Amino acid sequence: MNLTAEILSQLPGDVLGGLRRADSLWEAIKDNTLPIPAVVKESQLPLETVDLDIVICGGTLGILIAATLQMQGYRVAVIERGILRGRDQEWNISRKELETFVELGLLSETELESAIATQYNPARIAFPNTPDIWVRDILNIGVDPVFLLETLKLKFLAAGGQLLEQTPFGAAIVHTNGVRVEAGEKVLNTRLLIDAMGHFSPIAQQARQGQKPDGVCLVVGSCAQGFPENETGDLFVSFTPMQHQCQYFWEAFPARDGRTTYLFTYMDAQPERPSLEFLFEEYLRLLPHYQNIELSQLQFQRALFGFFPSYKQSPLRTPWNRILLVGDSSGSQSPVSFGGFGAIVRHLKRLTTGIHEALQSDAISQNALALLQPYQPNIAATWMFQRAMSAGIDQKLNPDQINQLLAGVFQSMAQLGDDVLRPFLQDVVQFSGLSKTLLKTAITNPAIVLPVIPHVGLETLLAWMVHYLTLGGYTALYPLGKMMMPLEKMLPPIQQYYYQRLLDAWRYGSGADYR
Repeated sequence: MNLTAEILSQLPGDVLGGLRRADSLWEAIKDNTLPIPAVVKESQLPLETVDLDIVICGGTLGILIAATLQMQGYRVAVIERGILRGRDQEWNISRKELETFVELGLLSETELESAIATQYNPARIAFPNTPDIWVRDILNIGVDPVFLLETLKLKFLAAGGQLLEQTPFGAAIVHTNGVRVEAGEKVLNTRLLIDAMGHFSPIAQQARQGQKPDGVCLVVGSCAQGFPENETGDLFVSFTPMQHQCQYFWEAFPARDGRTTYLFTYMDAQPERPSLEFLFEEYLRLLPHYQNIELSQLQFQRALFGFFPSYKQSPLRTPWNRILLVGDSSGSQSPVSFGGFGAIVRHLKRLTTGIHEALQSDAISQNALALLQPYQPNIAATWMFQRAMSAGIDQKLNPDQINQLLAGVFQSMAQLGDDVLRPFLQDVVQFSGLSKTLLKTAITNPAIVLPVIPHVGLETLLAWMVHYLTLGGYTALYPLGKMMMPLEKMLPPIQQYYYQRLLDAWRYGSGADYR
């Protein structure tokens, strides 16, 4: 029995079995043997009745959108394969992002404070042989998912929403006037179907037709008690050279019932890549050095593990009318982030406003809905960052090269100030900050910049240049688009919808939404 099995077998529930089931899925992705679902079909006949405006599949994050739209007067149903309940582990986010819930009327100020389980300051960024960087108010709020989702669920139901728990999504038939959704023994007819089922949604898998991920982030970790110091956090830490063709990165956050620590790494999906169980062994091997504590001093509360695929062809455009993918289903998250809660909150106001306007103007064709998940050059540009933080399976790199590059880049951002560093740490890339960082790093540390070109490859570099220049274009276009807004009211509703989506694309695609 390895150390992972020994520790996980002591936790309640079949945690070790869950880890190995996740590994089976990871193996199938690496071997490209996952079956392609056929859950969506089309019919040219109209539905006799359409009872709902929106059906949302996937309640964990879908309830955020559902509650917002139901409270606006839409007829919304949520399908959840299990019981809609938040997990025990907090979701970390920054307070400014959390205020979205108050702005949308989902939570009162009192409820917002009750949803906060933990707060800490400051947080650290650290690499070998360079000074630590400390920041405040970044991912320093731990939200209690159980309280948050229960509160939103009750408000959704009180406003007249339908919640179908323990009801797995089965199939969808897209008709000319609506979508027939089959879930368990239920049949729902709706104007619009929203897929919030996550990375492994059968709808998304069917749309991708067996496409293999271009990149994957593997994550393992735990929440444990027994740490002598638990007042600060780590946002991005590396203390070892590359090993097993992986660069290991670490995060740590104070939690309500202990301290949460994560080990994560970026890679492609080649068959030779390590398993989650192997990475958990590495986590347990290195955790004592990372936190300066012996494993025997810790009382493990729970284990955390998963993998997050990402695709260059994102956000995902579906080939169907009346179906919208949101959150991780759409692949719209940055390839260097875990996606999930933070990504959906950042876009919650944009998405719910856009869905409202799409329904109001009947702009629910395939092309019209695609504008709700537009190309964002600032997100696309991070593909080179993900590539620079990983190594090909047979690529020969200096074991310290990735650490040296990241240390130099973060030191440059820190010296340039909060206007550059803070947006990047919240997964927002802006043209000005990116340009300043690249210029400063190239001038002060050319020795760490030059090896990046053979490391990432010419194709990746050229693609990044296109995204970078487009980011500059979006940055210039958004202020111009805002100046033209008074004229928008003169347009017909459908053209107003298209104009607003273009403006949203420029705003979010340039990082101008950052607060």
